[in-house]
Amino acid sequence: MDSKLGLAPFLLRLGLGFTFLSAVAGRLGLWNDGSGWNDFLEYTATVNSFADKGIIPFLAITATVIEIGIGILLIIGFKTRLVALAASLLTLLFALSMAYSFGLKSPFDYSVFVDSTAAFLLAAISNHQWSLDDFFTRNKA
Repeated sequence: MDSKLGLAPFLLRLGLGFTFLSAVAGRLGLWNDGSGWNDFLEYTATVNSFADKGIIPFLAITATVIEIGIGILLIIGFKTRLVALAASLLTLLFALSMAYSFGLKSPFDYSVFVDSTAAFLLAAISNHQWSLDDFFTRNKA
């Protein structure tokens, strides 16, 4: 099945990877769109309305570090299946938190469920052309 997918897994990997890095760039103020770390802390507190306020900075930093790692690893294609599964679970947690705090419409409006299922689909693919995984597999012999 994987051989018939052609370029799709590569593009899916890049799309998901850059989506994670774009989100991080926004919260670090790199997109010049007026958002920044303080806005992200407020958003993190709102999304995680069920969490104690003291844990919000930890959640924000942890999410940011994980998203940077996931984004980079997806783009270069290293441990793709494992990283894609982590991306799927992380975005599912985001979607469920958004649904709890804002209602079910919010994660659909921001396509968070789509990101989660796309990452899960990527995790289900066993052959990742144009990746470090592919390079290491071919040069193992």
